[in-house]
Amino acid sequence: MKVPMLDLSEQYASLKSEVLEALDGVMSSSQFILGDNVKKIEADLAKYSHVAHGIGCGNGSDAIHIALQAAGIGAGDEVITTPFTFFATGGAIVRAGAKPVYADIDPISFNLDPEEIEKHITERTKAIIPVHLYGQMADMVRIREIADKHNLVVIEDAAQAIGAKQGEYTVGELGDAATYSFFPTKNLGAYGDGGMVVTNNDDLAEKSRVIRVHGSKPKYYHSVLGYNSRLDELQAAVLNVKFPHLDTWSEQRKTHADYYTALLNEKVADHVKTPVVVEGFHHVFHQYTILIERRDELQAFLKENGVSTMIYYPLPLHLQPVFESLGYKEGDFPKAEKAAKQALSLPMFPELKEEQQQYVVEKIAEFFAGK
Repeated sequence: MKVPMLDLSEQYASLKSEVLEALDGVMSSSQFILGDNVKKIEADLAKYSHVAHGIGCGNGSDAIHIALQAAGIGAGDEVITTPFTFFATGGAIVRAGAKPVYADIDPISFNLDPEEIEKHITERTKAIIPVHLYGQMADMVRIREIADKHNLVVIEDAAQAIGAKQGEYTVGELGDAATYSFFPTKNLGAYGDGGMVVTNNDDLAEKSRVIRVHGSKPKYYHSVLGYNSRLDELQAAVLNVKFPHLDTWSEQRKTHADYYTALLNEKVADHVKTPVVVEGFHHVFHQYTILIERRDELQAFLKENGVSTMIYYPLPLHLQPVFESLGYKEGDFPKAEKAAKQALSLPMFPELKEEQQQYVVEKIAEFFAGK
């Protein structure tokens, strides 16, 4: 059996007629830049996030950068974030002119540990970027308390966690802004790149809108140095077709996650640590990520047997060569480093079949039986 990490073909087949109609509508209107489709998805995702504003932009990486710049973060400032995330988080901080300062993770949720944050706050600290990794929110209630105590901006990197919740709070409610990615593999994915800033802060929203169009307002008059990063109208049309299905897809992901956990705990509980949904949190399972000591060997074995897996992420940000000048070294953040050596994400998408999951777990059990 072949089990892909992700298969979007069945999803497209189910939505094909709607998608093609939406794309044809854009073509027929000849309204290609910041048109009605962009306005609709901005309004819908702002409402979904319980905030007032959505600002579509070119991709999730730009969304973080735009939010930082709109919040006034720049040269000489420090931004505390997690080392266990995709490069875009640290990269956006540097592109904004600031310095990334890393703090270790909570090994249960894989997210930035609030209790580590205050250890790294200095007079130059201006913001915190928690990353809601794999689909589960960081402890935003505690992070908000710390931010308020030290007068810090909070920008949530929610590229993997659209629809996630902590209690009654959803992504974007407790941060000064949150950012989404619509990369095709995301829970709400476009057919190309796309991103969004969502915020309840009127000033931050207005500045974000100006920054995404070369810092121009009115047109051809430039008050700030922005750049060209707009959510494409065609991609917005695709997102408008997909968005009504998002919560259903998230529930399907949760069902698959529960099934994986039951199978793994039954067959290989001594070898595999399954994901933990923190009490009171709603996990949307962008990824289903296990921890294992013989990770690389298992991944190779699964590949030989037709099972695709991914490592998110093999090298923490503080050890990336591009950040060498920051002065970090191996051992500085042991929990993040351990996760980077043990984390393995299994196939996860709404249309995943139980027989595919059974096969994946059978092969994992076979690997450990062979030792």
